[in-house]
Amino acid sequence: MFESERKELVEKLKERKITDTIVLDAFLRVERHLFLPKALESHAYSDVALPIGFGQTISQPFTVAFMTQELQLKKGARVLEIGTGSGYQAAILINMGMRVFSIERQFDIYARTRKLFDDKNLNALLKFGDGTIGWEEFAPYEGIIVTAGSPSIPASLKKQLAIGGRLVIPVGDRSSQILTVITKVDENEFSQKEIPSFTFVPLIGREGWES
Repeated sequence: MFESERKELVEKLKERKITDTIVLDAFLRVERHLFLPKALESHAYSDVALPIGFGQTISQPFTVAFMTQELQLKKGARVLEIGTGSGYQAAILINMGMRVFSIERQFDIYARTRKLFDDKNLNALLKFGDGTIGWEEFAPYEGIIVTAGSPSIPASLKKQLAIGGRLVIPVGDRSSQILTVITKVDENEFSQKEIPSFTFVPLIGREGWES
């Protein structure tokens, strides 16, 4: 179902300089329509963000692909996702062979996505809670991906990054952010690059925005 639409989407991602073949292969395999309300299924493979209820969205496929590519992961890497949402980003990472840990702060979304993961046999550890403080129990992580805009980079997430690991996080105000890629050089040293003009829902929590 929707196989030709997925192929068309992957071609669009290639045109926009997504070059990582492991990322592109995951986009060919993961069925985005399964992560959307039934009424929006026909729009699943358009390169746009779409509402999933409770004031949240499923990110634009290009944004998911770009952030995933920026993580520069090797198969089997431990990845912490902040903001499970629909579960689509986590499913892409699982399909790439990553060990995925994901935190969602809205219980209704968490419960719905957990059921979907159980139904589809998607193997990830999901948690209901405040993602801004990370998930120390399973740290360190080779990759941390934050799918909501933060006013600053949470210190807890930097601490839980493995040496050589990368944190991809949108940082800015509530209306627009700069995608920031942090690489942990050693315990107290980080390198940073910035890519402007991204827009995400706000990251709510102790080390993010107040609700």
